[in-house]
Amino acid sequence: MSALDQAVWISDPTVGVDFFARLVTMRDGARIKLQLWDTAGQERFRSITKSYYRNSVGALLVYDITSRASFEHIPVWMMEAKRHIEPHRPVFALVGCKLDLLQSGVPREVSEAEAKAFASQNDILHFETSSRSGFQVENAFTAVTQEIYNRVQSGDYKVEDGWEGIKTGFSRTNAVLDDDLMLAEPAKSSCC
Repeated sequence: MSALDQAVWISDPTVGVDFFARLVTMRDGARIKLQLWDTAGQERFRSITKSYYRNSVGALLVYDITSRASFEHIPVWMMEAKRHIEPHRPVFALVGCKLDLLQSGVPREVSEAEAKAFASQNDILHFETSSRSGFQVENAFTAVTQEIYNRVQSGDYKVEDGWEGIKTGFSRTNAVLDDDLMLAEPAKSSCC
C-alpha cells in the first residue's frame, strides 16, 4: 500500500519491504508521525522481517478476505511479532483487505464474523478495507495510532533512554510536529 498524499492510498504489490511516513491527527489535536514498514508477509521475506519488529509499537496484520490461506497465517505472524516487539505489548489490528473484489463476484473465503471472532479472542482491533477505493484504510491506521497514543498518555508506554520506539518533543527534522508526540525512527508497523 502506498501513500499518494494525506488522504489517498494506492495499492501496489510489495516486493521485499516498503517504507512510508505519515502524519495522523489524534482526537485531541496532537499530531503523530508514523513510520510504516510494509514487509509483504511473504514467506520468502520472513528472515528480513525480524529486524523490522525492533522498536515497533503497533502492527497491522493484513489478510486477503478472498484467501483463506492468508487468514490462516495471521496467528503465526502475530506470535512472531509478539516475540520480537519489545519492550511493550504491541497494538494490533486485524485488517481484511480486498473488500472491493466482492463487487466483482470474487467469492469471500473468510467471513467477517470469523475475523471479528478472532479479533475479539485476541483483544485486537478489526477492519475490512479496500485499498482500491480507500474504504476504511485511514480508519485502520488512525485507530491503531490512537490506541498507541492512549497508551503513552496513560503511562502504559514510557519513553525510555536507549529505546527508539517512541520519541516525544521537538525535532528540527520534524519541526512541523512542534511539541506533539511523534513515533520516530525506527518505529514500524508490520503487515502481512
